[in-house]
Amino acid sequence: METIGMAEARSALSWWLEAGVDVAIQEQPRNWMRPAPVSPTPPTAAPTAPNISEPTADTLVELRQWLSESVQLPLASATAKRIMPHGPEDAAVMLLSDAPALEDFSAGQPIGGVAWELAVRMLAAIGIRADAAYSASLSCFYSPGARMSDKDRAECADIARRHLRLAKPKRLLLLGDGPCVALLGKRLVQARGHVHKVEGVRTVATFHPRHLINRPLDKALAWRDLLLLMEDES
Repeated sequence: METIGMAEARSALSWWLEAGVDVAIQEQPRNWMRPAPVSPTPPTAAPTAPNISEPTADTLVELRQWLSESVQLPLASATAKRIMPHGPEDAAVMLLSDAPALEDFSAGQPIGGVAWELAVRMLAAIGIRADAAYSASLSCFYSPGARMSDKDRAECADIARRHLRLAKPKRLLLLGDGPCVALLGKRLVQARGHVHKVEGVRTVATFHPRHLINRPLDKALAWRDLLLLMEDES
């Protein structure tokens, strides 16, 4: 687990209080320092996505380069703006959101503005520094008014799986309906509360921080999702 500083600890405490945490212990003890074992890759529940035309990308750097240059990506257009993923390889957790919104475009990252501020607090609450997380979105394009078709979503899911294999995060947090449908074949309401595996990575679904800003009462539910994400695997 990453070590957090005093400012991040205060931010985490604020998140816990807003999420309704009012005790310092849980019903069952948990060894937070024990690393989760790597499980073999099982078949995923989502339908197999079609292969899309792309060069061979054997490293995360090559994949990012392709994402920054390809004109064959879903939702690509003359007016769409690219928002690139960011974060380290082998990250403690990968955050996967839907196509970028206006505040994400303004910030130049997959989760931006006040939503990112809340995401940082959520990460701090489970002992992960923001710079130890990898952030990406299903589509790297901000394209106002564009709708993601079923074919687009399937192709985005194919890219996300490749992204996951190359980024090699320890855990995956799906934010909102879009990533859940693409990678799990389920809506968020069905995917929440369960541990999934995508490309062999422990995966949990929860609300996008933007939703939590509009619906703060759901922060208590999101806190349960974060605890589930960090549980030891037996």
